Amino acid sequence: METSVLNLPEREYLLPGNRTCAGCGLSIAYRYILKALEGNAIVAVPASCLTVLHGMYPTTSVLIPCVNVAFPSTAASASGLVAGLKALGRTDITVVGFAGDGGTHDIGIQALSGAAERGADFIYICYDNEAYMNTGTQRSSSTPLGAKTATTPVLGKQQHLKDMPRIMEAHSVSYIATACPSYPADLYDKMRKAKTKKGTRYIHISTPCPPGWIFPTKDTVKMGRLAVETGMVTLYEMEDGVFRLTGRSRSVAERGKLKPVGDYIKLQGRFAGISADNLKELQTWVNSRWAGYLKRA
Repeated sequence: METSVLNLPEREYLLPGNRTCAGCGLSIAYRYILKALEGNAIVAVPASCLTVLHGMYPTTSVLIPCVNVAFPSTAASASGLVAGLKALGRTDITVVGFAGDGGTHDIGIQALSGAAERGADFIYICYDNEAYMNTGTQRSSSTPLGAKTATTPVLGKQQHLKDMPRIMEAHSVSYIATACPSYPADLYDKMRKAKTKKGTRYIHISTPCPPGWIFPTKDTVKMGRLAVETGMVTLYEMEDGVFRLTGRSRSVAERGKLKPVGDYIKLQGRFAGISADNLKELQTWVNSRWAGYLKRA
């Protein structure tokens, strides 16, 4: 049975007073992830916005242990935590590697690929805000076509984003899911399911970022919903190789069609001045990818 926002657990593990920006999509996602983990977890976190959220020792607003690790070593460190807990007989604790798109798509992909190939028993979560937001909005390989960052040309990035979930699919891991904090019940259910699996599990979360994407802080949830409704983000899961659309993406597939990508990007300053050719190419790319998902589903 799918969870609704009306029957989510009331207990909070992310308390008021964290250091994230106003309207942070990561903080919304993390709240529901921690509810799904029920406080019985250890997270390995590299340099990232999540490091900022956890705070500086000895003060934190999060009620689970966090190990701060080197930028490229999130999955390797998570593997070590799993081995250490196993040696202590503590197999009841879930280990989670939790990194941004820069620490996953770029700097951390080697350690993640190695851990997935070995079948290391932990959940890896990428919170994808589509740039290196913690250090000044530099381009990552997850930055979409046409988006401006501190390290892209005037017309914005000229390459499409890297499809990290498909790369993880090639590793034949037991569970893969995509999510967005604008749909918290869908995210919660996927985390709960990931907990029941063995081996490496991968969850990719699109996390809108007001200062990096340049939109009003009050519009974070709206921006996440538009991302899904236009097909820039698709909600799905792969359980033991079986693909299915979930949540809002499933209902769009069943009862309607995608909104134009322009409805999404026109509300973000990072796409200001996007060329007509790039916009057309972006829409074509979304349409093609969506058609592929429909065929698989």
